[in-house]
Amino acid sequence: MLTFSKHANTAPRAAGKPRARSLGSAITALAVATTLPLGACGVNRTLPPPVMAHDYHERHPVVLADTAHTLDVFPTTLGARLDTATALRIRDFVARYRSVGHGPISLLVPEGAAGGAVSRGGVDEVRRALAMAGVRGNLIVGSYPIGDPSLAAPIRLSFQGIKAKVANRCGEWPTDLASGTSLDGWQNQSYWNFGCASQATLAAQVADPRDLAAPRGETPADVEARMRAIGSIRKGADPSTKWMTKATSISGVGN
Repeated sequence: MLTFSKHANTAPRAAGKPRARSLGSAITALAVATTLPLGACGVNRTLPPPVMAHDYHERHPVVLADTAHTLDVFPTTLGARLDTATALRIRDFVARYRSVGHGPISLLVPEGAAGGAVSRGGVDEVRRALAMAGVRGNLIVGSYPIGDPSLAAPIRLSFQGIKAKVANRCGEWPTDLASGTSLDGWQNQSYWNFGCASQATLAAQVADPRDLAAPRGETPADVEARMRAIGSIRKGADPSTKWMTKATSISGVGN
């Protein structure tokens, strides 16, 4: 004979409670697992270095190179003296040679030009201008062929010296800015040619390229200004310079 208890129906329910807790734990673990990638956004992670440097100073560095410095001189009249502007250019060329140059200065005369007589006649004037600027024996005279006789051919001065320039050539585009058929250019990065023109302009404007490698030495102090400041301190006065300025009303000008 089989007997049934009044609590027989509660046994399956009690046995099912652990299953409900297991299902709830699984759902909680799944939610935590899905939120872990989002929480990792605030964690500092060490990423591998990019293939292309992000900073344009590293992509297009300014370097010092031993290259040729040139000056083209265009004589205008046969046997005439050089004009003031050309003489000043030659003087500045010689000053730069003394600053960063080495070796002799080359003076090349064009061969086969339409105004060849004018160019050959201007050699003496150019040599005279170089001598007045301080260049006398350290000069080599030669010639160079020209490609198009119809164009103006100058007398070319050159010397070897230090020059600042960009290591890479500007104007190169290895990848597209935004490709429609691939993911090239879709990254949040600056393109390869970015900053190259600015670096090249900076290199061209540097008066002394050696300043990029090391600072200049200090010049001697002004002894008179130093003694004047020390005297003011001894008297208990302010050693700083006081500039006297006078304000002018714009409305009162011209009255």
